[in-house]
Amino acid sequence: MNNRRKLLVALAAGALVAPFSSIAQPQGKVWSVGFLAGRHVDFLDSDNYYGPFRQGMRELGYVEGKNLVIEWRSAEGNNERLFGLATELVNLKVEVVVVAGTPATSAAQKATTTIPIVMGNIADPVGSGFAKSLARPAGNITGLSNMSGDVSPKQLEMLLDMVPKLSRVAVLVNPSNTGNIRTLERVQAAGLKRGVKLLRAEARTPQEIDNAFSLIRQQNAGALIVALDSLFLQQKSQIAELTTKHRLPSITPDRIYPEAGVLMSYGPSIADQYRRAAYYVDKIFKGAKPADLPVEQPTKFELVINGKTAKALGLKIPQSLLISADKVIE
Repeated sequence: MNNRRKLLVALAAGALVAPFSSIAQPQGKVWSVGFLAGRHVDFLDSDNYYGPFRQGMRELGYVEGKNLVIEWRSAEGNNERLFGLATELVNLKVEVVVVAGTPATSAAQKATTTIPIVMGNIADPVGSGFAKSLARPAGNITGLSNMSGDVSPKQLEMLLDMVPKLSRVAVLVNPSNTGNIRTLERVQAAGLKRGVKLLRAEARTPQEIDNAFSLIRQQNAGALIVALDSLFLQQKSQIAELTTKHRLPSITPDRIYPEAGVLMSYGPSIADQYRRAAYYVDKIFKGAKPADLPVEQPTKFELVINGKTAKALGLKIPQSLLISADKVIE
């Protein structure tokens, strides 16, 4: 971690841990939070976005049905629904909106300039126009960045370690997610340095995911990078089945993919980020302004490899990746 990043993390930690003992929580107060996400969720407590956020709120003393109401809204994988859902939350006069992903943040930003917005997992807050800087966001939006643009070149390196003779790698992106486009630009620059051609494959719907894989195979891509997007997370099983069907070594941003059968994942712990988002909400409830809470960057990254999938693809996991792996699924 470079000195600038260390400073930003330290600033964020200091801001969030700073005591607010002078601000007493009103007795009998019931706080309201809106949670806006792009994808479907079945089970709140076990979900890797919703669950850790709820757990984080409980750890801080907020219990749904007692002193907390959470209004859950999901676009069910259709980003075009997000603005309408964000407007619903604004009309409900929630006190904070927690957002999952770049499209959800953009929708909430358009819906309100006054209600505090907490980003749970955003690729590029400054580049996307959500914050003036990480240290001083300046507006009504703060929270956590996932650094997916910075992570994607590392994902390419790991694919090349696993499959050394790669010359063509596809990148699956959702073109309605501006964070995905920035990720693509970063990994294309990294590929240029390594002599690897990066092929863009787009999908906005489950059917388009099928079409994208057909295109990837037609273009003779030797491997795949999956960008971080709510639709792709929602369709993790579909993506796992397609990578198996096309015998395509793939790297993804979250461990739920290799748990579903994809070869491997590398990225920040999403669970940790959403648990941490609860601390931002708590500080805002206690009087902190989003403009004064630095955007936090992840400090924990996970490498998960599916050993069964590696064997099925005829790949030997290199020692360098085995040493670095947080988990190897056998």
